[in-house]
Amino acid sequence: MPASELSAEDIAARLSAVGLATRVEQHARHTSIEAEVPDTLPAESWREVLEVVAEADRFGLVASNVNGRTLWAAVRKAVPATGDVRGPGHQR
Repeated sequence: MPASELSAEDIAARLSAVGLATRVEQHARHTSIEAEVPDTLPAESWREVLEVVAEADRFGLVASNVNGRTLWAAVRKAVPATGDVRGPGHQR
């Protein structure tokens, strides 16, 4: 398993340990982790959550009156060290 995938799985597991239900999705260039955040999440848990998502390449919180609060994090997939990194038709 690639290191980026292991990192995403670790983030999801640690968020689950705090009590959040997580969803992990694979995309072409990154792996995303999402979790619904209840209004009752204690301040101590928020500190842990922030420490966890800080390990991702990007993270944020989407809040709305309709859907509540969704925490998200994204871990970029590794770029190949050599070879065709720009795709077909874009070689040097």
